[in-house]
Amino acid sequence: MSEFHYSVDADGVATITWDIPNKSMNVLSMEGLRELETHVDTALADEAVKGVIITSGKSDFAGGMDLNVIAKMKEMAGDQPEKGLFEGIMSMHHVLRKIERAGMDPKTLKGGKPVVAALPGTALGIGLEIPLACHRIIAADNPKAKIGLPEIKVGIFPGAGGTTRLARKLGAMGAAPFLLEGKLSEPKKAKSSGIIDEVVPGDELLARAKDWVLSAKDADLVKPWDAKGYKMPGGAPYHPAGFMTFVGASAMINGKTQGVYPAAKALLSAVYEGALVPFDTALKIEARWFTNVLMNPSSSAMIRSLFINKEALEKGANRPQVEDEKVARLGVLGAGMMGAGIAYVAANAGIEVVLIDAKQEAADKGKSHAEGILDKGMKRGKVTEAKKAEVLGRITPTTDYSALDGCDLVIEAVFEDPKIKAEVTAKAEAVLPENAIFATNTSTLPISDLAKASERPEQFIGIHFFSPVDKMLLVEIIRGEQTGDRAVAKALDFVRQIRKTPIVVNDARFFYANRCIIPYLNEGMRMVREGVAPALVENAARLMGMPLGPLQLVDETSLDLGAKIAKATRAAMGDAYPDGDVDEVVFWMVEEGRLGRKSSAGFYSYDDKGKRQALWPGLGEKFPLAAEQPDLVTVQHRLMFAQTLEAVRALEEGVLMDIREGDVGAILGWGFAPWSGGPFSWLDMLGAAFAVETCDSLQARFGDRFEAPEMLREMAAESRGFYASRASRAA
Repeated sequence: MSEFHYSVDADGVATITWDIPNKSMNVLSMEGLRELETHVDTALADEAVKGVIITSGKSDFAGGMDLNVIAKMKEMAGDQPEKGLFEGIMSMHHVLRKIERAGMDPKTLKGGKPVVAALPGTALGIGLEIPLACHRIIAADNPKAKIGLPEIKVGIFPGAGGTTRLARKLGAMGAAPFLLEGKLSEPKKAKSSGIIDEVVPGDELLARAKDWVLSAKDADLVKPWDAKGYKMPGGAPYHPAGFMTFVGASAMINGKTQGVYPAAKALLSAVYEGALVPFDTALKIEARWFTNVLMNPSSSAMIRSLFINKEALEKGANRPQVEDEKVARLGVLGAGMMGAGIAYVAANAGIEVVLIDAKQEAADKGKSHAEGILDKGMKRGKVTEAKKAEVLGRITPTTDYSALDGCDLVIEAVFEDPKIKAEVTAKAEAVLPENAIFATNTSTLPISDLAKASERPEQFIGIHFFSPVDKMLLVEIIRGEQTGDRAVAKALDFVRQIRKTPIVVNDARFFYANRCIIPYLNEGMRMVREGVAPALVENAARLMGMPLGPLQLVDETSLDLGAKIAKATRAAMGDAYPDGDVDEVVFWMVEEGRLGRKSSAGFYSYDDKGKRQALWPGLGEKFPLAAEQPDLVTVQHRLMFAQTLEAVRALEEGVLMDIREGDVGAILGWGFAPWSGGPFSWLDMLGAAFAVETCDSLQARFGDRFEAPEMLREMAAESRGFYASRASRAA
């Protein structure tokens, strides 16, 4: 099964076409790389061939390297993984360098054959690194195409020469957004940034590429870094301007990553060190740093969770085996922020939506929420007037429940009050088709209890969206005691339609995400009450890679919501309720009118425009700082284990059914330290024995909430991990 195809036309122009069978997007495998090298060798050895076009037989060029291959590279490398990885990466450099030099004399830099990359659409990762090794890059004028190097987002960096070539082409400052942030651009912007050379109409792409090949001269083939007297744009590290660039870049990386993302630091090291030496030596330096990153467990954990597992869940890895359940017409009950957000994402995905509220004014306001999101998209140039009209045309705001006739899925998003939810459930089911699925969007109320209001409990399910709906990627699907497989399949298919990532959990208090995030928030507030410096609590969290410290996150979600949840939980648990000391902090803050960001007063102070400032000094007056402060690691362990142990308990109790969902859900749902790959990946990094030992120490010092679950103790005794256990079960 060939991935690259070779042909030569009557004018002596060879075309290497990348077109993997049965795939919508090209991704590079090691077999494909060998094919590409063979075709390049053939073209360079054939005297009749005047030059080469590298293009794609698909609407896009390539989506990058097959990350499944990268994930397995370490184990494929044998007993000396570092050596095997380095040699494998250098073999990629060898192929791309062969394209770049194209048979030219190494001394005179003459006699080479021109090689042009013709990109019909998206070119990402290795899909841009190959073109960067070509002598010219021509892209079709395709506004939907994305061009860039997004590797940093999955815990690695461009390791096939993209880091070195782009830094030398644009300079460290110019390349920084594309390397360190993974910025993607449409073709015209990529040209203005200097990444590609030309943008032409799509139907002229190959003709223009051929014209360039036939007219190219020796000087057109020599890359700046191979030419005598090359100087790095913006200055090398020893140049005054370049020195300041690298000093600033180092500060920026440490500020943004807090030192916990190894790929960003390795990338900057590769650029800095590579800029001090000749190009071929710089490629070796890049390969060594790339090997360093691949040997770090963080990269494999991030690739596994943020790519392999995430993609598997989005493709329906845990979907029941029932017929297609795509949603054609959706009903949304409640046009508040949550309901309006659900209506927008559904309409934006092409689904007809009936948006119902008790008053027409409220329903109309819900539709206007969608209009506001679309208007913002228009200002950024991502939404056209026609697209806006099309999406808004799919939303019908009304107070009339009879409009639900014909809906195959209804999502209720009214107040968190069981009585109100029961009323709207009955009203909706009275007019819905017999086979319609009814879903409740709730973050705390048990699904099985809410299903008692339904005449069809097997068709009743929980679909928990996170706020804001249009931005948050995770959707938590909750199976009640009587929920049937078709309801689960319907929910999963709907989430796939709106292009979000689903996880499926069984019904229990707080489900999975809130069950884990609440202990994190509580532990932060508990430490404040104990006299731990609030700044220590917040910074300890950030230094572990959490996007927000627990106090800031409480401010964002609001303290009065926390008080409401605390009262309901206390009522349900009675004497077993464990968080009385946390309530002292929460209820006092609410009494003080400090409800968080929404009141411009919480654990943090806010200016007149609602912008967050420093931590509120009044905390120290109510909860004076202890004379002796805990060390950083202790604070970090309390915050991390508070979340992680709850994830293990959820798995142990059968609430969570798949560790992949646990890790992906944690990262996408509440931002659990993405560098770690999620709570189960983090525990595997630590090792079960060390985790249990740490739990025992925390339990002795701070209480039984840190007691190690039996599942973790068994793993420690058997010297195994969560993913090793999963792999052995699968085998």
